[in-house]
Amino acid sequence: MLSNSPVESFSFAGREIFLKRDDLLHPAFSGNKARKFAYFLDHEFTGVTKLIGYGSAQANSLYSLSALAKLKGWQCDFYVDHIASHVRTLPTGNYAAAIANGTRVINLSSLIAANPSLHREPNRTCQDYIEQQVMPAEPKALFIPEGGRCQYAQYGVSQLAAEIAAWAESQHISELKVFLPAGTGTTALFLNQYLVRQQLNIRVLTCAVVGGDEYLTQQFYELNPNSAEHPQILNVGRKYHFGKLYPEFYAMWQRLCASGVQFELLYDPLGFMVLEDYLRREQHASILYIHQGGLLGNQTMLPRYRRKYGEGDAG
Repeated sequence: MLSNSPVESFSFAGREIFLKRDDLLHPAFSGNKARKFAYFLDHEFTGVTKLIGYGSAQANSLYSLSALAKLKGWQCDFYVDHIASHVRTLPTGNYAAAIANGTRVINLSSLIAANPSLHREPNRTCQDYIEQQVMPAEPKALFIPEGGRCQYAQYGVSQLAAEIAAWAESQHISELKVFLPAGTGTTALFLNQYLVRQQLNIRVLTCAVVGGDEYLTQQFYELNPNSAEHPQILNVGRKYHFGKLYPEFYAMWQRLCASGVQFELLYDPLGFMVLEDYLRREQHASILYIHQGGLLGNQTMLPRYRRKYGEGDAG
């Protein structure tokens, strides 16, 4: 069972907001992915000896699944479509940490090239390949979809929602907005779903970091067809490409880290940019920002930013 993460007061944009420190959940298993994977940590899976996942070679989920497997005493096999040569040559970040945990990162493209009998249809996804080719030969394996985007994620995210609700009550906060930037939106969706169903005066705000508002809305509907339980999406205002370097992201990250709290470079900069705009319009809202961890990713992102923009102000 994951412990209750602390809430701290945090100065941002001339306001005091609150920061839910899910980056401090557990020394080896923390942040957004730990919430999504909590079900698998807390429950017994008789006969399971291996965990199988997939995604990118630097995904936060790669490290989190490796940590989960290590805690459970399982082998972890993680499938990727591609591993960049510089990642193989000089492992760092989530990839290096997962390897250190004993995870086997399997390059699907190389595997199929070396074994022509393992044909893969051009439009078949990595998940299709795992479900159709890998899992039938792995009777003792447990497969978790990419990034933990599945109904099992409700378990850990509902725990997070209950923690937030109990904290708000203890602080006598009558109306609270919870903010977090979203990839697939799984955490934001299940958070708001729980709060609505409990009839609490707490609502979730989010913004689309991967894809746009339409994509994020589609993800919500796939997990829950009831739009009344969906989070509110705050518009980003312009198109940003996920993983691309932007000077305004780097400048925001430097502002945030000057506070003494470390944030990650993929989601948090855009999240705080959108939140700052919201705070200009909503002067009296009580805000809780969820720190979702992911700091290992900075080991690869920060050198890229420094090469492009230098050590100083990116703006």
